[in-house]
Amino acid sequence: MFSWVSKDARRKKEPELFQTVAEGLRQLYAQKLLPLEEHYRFHEFHSPALEDADFDNKPMVLLVGQYSTGKTTFIRHLIEQDFPGMRIGPEPTTDSFIAVMHGPTEGVVPGNALVVDPRRPFRKLNAFGNAFLNRFMCAQLPNPVLDSISIIDTPGILSGEKQRISRGYDFAAVLEWFAERVDRIILLFDAHKLDISDEFSEVIKALKNHEDKIRVVLNKADQIETQQLMRVYGALMWSLGKIINTPEVVRVYIGSFWSHPLLIPDNRKLFEAEEQDLFKDIQSLPRNAALRKLNDLIKRARLAKVHAYIISSLKKEMPNVFGKESKKKELVNNLGEIYQKIEREHQISPGDFPSLRKMQELLQTQDFNKFQALKPKLLDTVDDMLANDIARLMVMVRQEESLMPSQVVKGGAFDGTMNGPFGHGYGEGAGEGIDDVEWVVGKDKPTYDEIFYTLSPVNGKITGANAKKEMVKSKLPNTVLGKIWKLADVDRDGLLDDEEFALANHLIKVKLEGHELPADLPPHLVPPSKRRHE
Repeated sequence: MFSWVSKDARRKKEPELFQTVAEGLRQLYAQKLLPLEEHYRFHEFHSPALEDADFDNKPMVLLVGQYSTGKTTFIRHLIEQDFPGMRIGPEPTTDSFIAVMHGPTEGVVPGNALVVDPRRPFRKLNAFGNAFLNRFMCAQLPNPVLDSISIIDTPGILSGEKQRISRGYDFAAVLEWFAERVDRIILLFDAHKLDISDEFSEVIKALKNHEDKIRVVLNKADQIETQQLMRVYGALMWSLGKIINTPEVVRVYIGSFWSHPLLIPDNRKLFEAEEQDLFKDIQSLPRNAALRKLNDLIKRARLAKVHAYIISSLKKEMPNVFGKESKKKELVNNLGEIYQKIEREHQISPGDFPSLRKMQELLQTQDFNKFQALKPKLLDTVDDMLANDIARLMVMVRQEESLMPSQVVKGGAFDGTMNGPFGHGYGEGAGEGIDDVEWVVGKDKPTYDEIFYTLSPVNGKITGANAKKEMVKSKLPNTVLGKIWKLADVDRDGLLDDEEFALANHLIKVKLEGHELPADLPPHLVPPSKRRHE
């Protein structure tokens, strides 16, 4: 075990010993950030208080999309197993939030029971009321994928005001609650239904400040031709650009995420590469979970500080006796000016402030007399946490990662592409000929030999200078050609014989075809004369 010691000289406390990052985050939140949140009623405006389960839970993936975009099928594809409560169809079938989690036996835990379980990170969802809890459940089952992550399936997003109102709870607010706590948000789009409804647009805007967690999947892409797919992809990027106001381009994964045959297999290689990239992203979540929680706590602390300045500024402007109600209206209407004043006085970035419109709506129902004046001691404690404690926890995160075995999501669809002939890129590029009895370079060796003997070999070998004259004709950068030279010079004598020269040309061809070079020469590419015969 490793630990770090935090001393509070002002209070003359005994040093605190944190054994894990999760424990350190939990204690820092309870002792340093929570008092500030409670003093300025942060939980009434922004997010409920964090609980122990929020620091200990497995990484979570949230799936969001319009109806019939393949959200539930996507989960089925990942875990390769039906889960309790699963319904799939072209109509809006999933009408509930379903937390798909690991459990010893298959079963369903209804929402009202789920929010009173201290072991689950859902207790604060109680605030959304029965209308939501009746549409919330946990499907638990034994599954190797769910050993490492949990997946949240959501109702299909509809278009039209009637459907939005008839939910009976604030759908966007629930998704925002989940967005704060999950590790990855996957927005799914159907290649045939790119229109973004008003509710979907509202939902995406509610995910603001969590852009780093968002990934986009263009699903069912096997149902359209290559030319159409190119146009659909462009239209999707254009639509997202109008809603997600960031200069960075959102990462879009294109594919068909289910286990059925591809309808139009023209883009099979593209789909396989995209699926592999998405799987790698999801598989990295357990390894980065502690860092994500640390990052979310820092974001929360910055927002809590700004909130404290806003509330204390409003308190300071309120009269003691007369005209309180009219002054309150004036302050709410001029909240933008108060934001600018705080920004100037405390050198706070505009991006740290909460939504002006949302804050004005929330302040309408608040009693300003109950607001607290500025208490520098509470803010100093949070500043100390951000400047010192968090920095030490960052070091601890790296130590935990180095001491723990490689944590990746295993099982289900993740195992299907890891090994064997159906692994991504198997038998392609440098892997070509991996199962052949004959040396794969041998089929082109006569062509390479003709060139070899024009390069003035001495004792059956050519110098590096002569080899370079031929290799640079490929127009590959020197850095790449240098790596090819190292791989091809198997006996490390600084010269190339005919087999090594043929190997160098084979690797040049591999690179020119768009494949990556291996870090080390694979056994099947070692020239026959250089192999050790046991």
